[in-house]
Amino acid sequence: MFYGAVVWDPWLIVAQIVTLQCLYYLTLGMFLSLLVGTRVSRMSLVYFFDFATVSVATVTGWCVIASCMLAALVGAVFMLYLIERAKKCPDFSATLYIIHLLLCILYGGFPSSMTWWVVNGTGLAVMALLGEYLCIRRELREIPITRYRSNV
Repeated sequence: MFYGAVVWDPWLIVAQIVTLQCLYYLTLGMFLSLLVGTRVSRMSLVYFFDFATVSVATVTGWCVIASCMLAALVGAVFMLYLIERAKKCPDFSATLYIIHLLLCILYGGFPSSMTWWVVNGTGLAVMALLGEYLCIRRELREIPITRYRSNV
């Protein structure tokens, strides 16, 4: 796609949001199963959506926090390949975390833990800023131009 042309494609935007959300939860699930799954007897959606599991009081809570941060880091890399534009990274990151907030409210009620808000706010900032940085680096790369000499 030529970046100068302004084309508003709502289906593309929705597909990007859904894809990014799915990749985020797949990544979060992978990290939760690696870090938390070894510490608990049974994994469940509680570790994804319940604010009470995000705690600094237990080792399992720290593992949940680490999983959220690692998923945010990997999410920034996903945005590099999925979104491709630096100026869209904060919007897509915010959308992802707003949808996550809504799912958390539906699952376990409104998050009343300050730790949950700090972790998710930090995750949002990490994903948005790192995604933006990676996209800017890609956008500013030199375009290789090969010069062929005509022998005619």
